[in-house]
Amino acid sequence: MDARLTTLLSRALAPDASTPSLPLFHAGRWLTDDAQPEARVAAAFLITAAGDGHPDHARARRLLDDPPPETVELASFYRECVERIDAELEVVFERNSEVAAAWDAAAEDLAMAGTAEKAAEALWRAFFPQAVGVRHHENTHVSALRHHRTIEIESLAADPISDPATEVLFTSNVLLTVPAESTDIESLPYPAELRDAIRAAAAEPQRYWFDHPIQIGVEPAANELLYGLRGLDAAIEEEAEPARVTCLLSVSVTHEGLAHVARRYVEAELARDGGLRHLEVIVVTEDETRRLVDEVLLPALGDPAEEVSAGLRRVIGVDGRYGRHYSFLKAVAALWQVALEPHVRATFKIDLDQVFPQDVLKAETGKTLFEHLRTPLWGATARSSDGEDLELGMLAGALVNERDIGRGLFTPDVPIPERLPALDEHVFFSALPQSISTRAEMMERYDGAALDGRMRALERIHVTGGTNGIRVDALRAHRPFTPTWVGRAEDQAYLLSVLGQPGPRLAYAHAAGLIMRHDKEAFAGQSMEAARIGKLIGDDVRILVFSAYVAALAHTGIEESETHRLLDPFTGCFASFTPQTLVALRVALRTLRLSGSGKEEDARDYATQAAERVSDALAKDGDPQMVRLALAEERQAWNAYYDAIDALEDAGPGSETVTKACEVFDECRVRTD
Repeated sequence: MDARLTTLLSRALAPDASTPSLPLFHAGRWLTDDAQPEARVAAAFLITAAGDGHPDHARARRLLDDPPPETVELASFYRECVERIDAELEVVFERNSEVAAAWDAAAEDLAMAGTAEKAAEALWRAFFPQAVGVRHHENTHVSALRHHRTIEIESLAADPISDPATEVLFTSNVLLTVPAESTDIESLPYPAELRDAIRAAAAEPQRYWFDHPIQIGVEPAANELLYGLRGLDAAIEEEAEPARVTCLLSVSVTHEGLAHVARRYVEAELARDGGLRHLEVIVVTEDETRRLVDEVLLPALGDPAEEVSAGLRRVIGVDGRYGRHYSFLKAVAALWQVALEPHVRATFKIDLDQVFPQDVLKAETGKTLFEHLRTPLWGATARSSDGEDLELGMLAGALVNERDIGRGLFTPDVPIPERLPALDEHVFFSALPQSISTRAEMMERYDGAALDGRMRALERIHVTGGTNGIRVDALRAHRPFTPTWVGRAEDQAYLLSVLGQPGPRLAYAHAAGLIMRHDKEAFAGQSMEAARIGKLIGDDVRILVFSAYVAALAHTGIEESETHRLLDPFTGCFASFTPQTLVALRVALRTLRLSGSGKEEDARDYATQAAERVSDALAKDGDPQMVRLALAEERQAWNAYYDAIDALEDAGPGSETVTKACEVFDECRVRTD
C-alpha cells in the first residue's frame, strides 16, 4: 500500500500514547470471533490498508482472504478496493503535488494531535479539505462564501416573467414503488385490472432506488403525490388572481411493470382524493417519452442516423436514475412551448414533499409565489466576483423545514453541526460545508446596501431540485442537462454540463425569500424509513460520480482546481481527488459505526448493498475515461433534441409532427371524471 496512506491509517487505527484514539478504532475489538461478521471484515480491510506495520496486519489479511461464509462477496469487494486504492494513489500523488503535500501535512498533524477534534481535523486535510478550519469559525466562512458568490448586475431582464400562471410550466416528479409487504393488494381501492398489474410488478426485481418513493397503498395523508398537488393548488388559491395552472408530472418507477400503470394509479388517487381547483395535471411516463422520441422528435429530424436515434432514446425519458427525469422536466418546456403553448417562457420544478407557505411568504417577504417569480433577476446579465460574464437564465429558491418555520421563514434547513464527527465523518463530513453553504447562499434576504437584489445579488451553486426553474430561451441557447447516470444531487450536476461553453456562463440567480416549506418528515416517515439505507449508499455513489465527472471535464480543458473554486464547499466536496480511497474507507467506517452502535441489521444491510452498488459504480460511473466518452455521447443526443425543437418550430402549427406532439400530451392529461 502507499506509504502516505499506511502512515495515516496506522496512526489512526493503532495510536500511540500521544495520539488520541478515534472511537471504535481499536483493531482487536473488531477482529474477534464474537464481532459481527460484516464489522470484522470491514476492520480487516482497514488494518490491511494500514500496512504491515500494524500489529494486527497478518491476522487481518488472513481474515480478508478467508472471511466468514456470509461475507465472501463483501470481502471480495474490499480486496478489490485494496488494489484500486494502490493504483489510484500512485497516479494521484505523481500528478498532483498539492494533494501529496496535503497528505504529508495530515500525517504530521495527526502525529501531533492532542485531542480527538484535532485528530479529525488532521484526517480532513487528506480526505475532506472542505471541512478544514471551519469548526469554530463558521461565521467567517459564511461571510467569505457569500462574498465569493456576490455578483454585479449589468442589466436586469428586459422581459421578466409577468404572468406566472400562463408563462411558467410547473413540473414535478412522482417516485413510485410497489406496496409495502404488509399491504393487502387485494384490498386496495382500485379496479381489479390495476390491482393485478401492481401485484405482478411487485414480483419483479427492483431496478432503481430512490430516496423516499411513494409506496402504492399508503394512506392518502402520507401520499406525497396528493400532498404536493394539494399544496400547490392551495398556494394558487392564495394569489391575488387565482388561475388555472399546468403542472406536468413525470412518474419514475422502481419496478418496470409499474410504468405501464402509473397514470391509472395517479388518476385513481386523484379521483379518490377529490378535485384540484386550479391545476391541469399532465402525467408522463416512460411510455409517453418513448412515443415523443419515435413519433415526434425523430420524424422532425428527418431520417437521422441510428446513432442519433439511440442517443435520443437513451437520454429522453423518466425512468432510471434521477438525472434522467430531471433533465426531461427541464427540457420538456421547450417542446411544450413550440408544440402547445407559445406563451410558456419558463419551467419551475417543485418537489411534492414541499409546499409554498403563502401566508408566511406574504408576512415575511411581502410577496406571494407568483410575485417572487416575476423578479427581473430571472433573465438578467451579471458579472461574477471572478470577472466572469453570467446569464442568469435560472432561478433558485430555498427551503425551511416544517418543524422550524415557527422560528421564521429564513431558518436554515441544515443546522451547523456542533458535535464531534462520528466515525465515518472523520473522512467525509458533508453536513459541515452544507450548513455553511446553506447560510451563505440560501438565507440572503437582499435587504441591505451590499446586496439589494438589483445592483448586486447572489449567484447560486448550491441548489435544491425542488425549488428552481429555467427560462426556455436559456434552455435552447445553452442546452444544459444532467447525465443519465447521476443518481443523487442531479440539480447540482445540471450546472456542470455548461462549464467551458463560449460566451456568458449560464447561472442561477438567488431568489431571496422564495422559500418552500419542507414537510417530508411530517408525513412521509414510512417511505423515508423504507429507503434509508439506499439513501446512505446513494451518497457513497455520488462521490464516485461527481469525482469522475469533474475529472472528465478536465480532459476538455476545465481544470479541476477551477471547478472546485466554483463548486466548493458543498457541491465540490463530493468531487474528491482520491474518490475510490475515500469511498472504500467510508463504507468500512460506517459499517463499524452502525455495528458498534447496536444497529447490526442496518450494518449488514448497508455493507451488503454498498458492496454491490459501489462495485457497479467503480466499474462504470466512477471511471473518468468512460464518463468522458458517455458525456460526449449524451451531449450529442441533447443537441439532437434541441435541433428537433428548432425543426418543429420551423414546421409550424398544424404540421404532422407538431400535431402528433399535441396528441401525445393530450393523452397524458389526467381525467378523474
